[in-house]
Amino acid sequence: MALDQSFVGRTYPPTPPYEVGREKIREFAEAVGDTNPAYVDPEAAKALGHSDVIAPPTFVFSITFKAAGQVIHDPQLGLDYDRVVHGDQKFSYVRPVRAGDRLTVTSTIEAIKSLAGNDIVDVRGEVHDESGEHVVTAWTKLVARAAEEA
Repeated sequence: MALDQSFVGRTYPPTPPYEVGREKIREFAEAVGDTNPAYVDPEAAKALGHSDVIAPPTFVFSITFKAAGQVIHDPQLGLDYDRVVHGDQKFSYVRPVRAGDRLTVTSTIEAIKSLAGNDIVDVRGEVHDESGEHVVTAWTKLVARAAEEA
């Protein structure tokens, strides 16, 4: 059954702050195989004009996808998470994520479509630091695959 179009534009409350740690950044950079010294060495990051190590561009996915859980688990929306796959991801940065940032995410449903029986939900996550500065916008496309016919 197609999802309710009236949910387009619905915004969910901001998440509690997530404190970005140097070790989390290092672990993530190592996991994705990115050897940029600005991700692990504070002096290398400072030489590039940053106050501390910065995170690889896709690091913020772990924060924004968790925030999108508010959409995924909204019982009124009725998205069948057992059938959800991650369809696409985009980021638009104002500045890099830095160690020490305390980030919140506000998720908004931007679009709901039905295509070949699949429900497609586009979620925008606005990421701000504790001073309210906009850091990055992330767009996540979720696809709930059509139920298989018996």
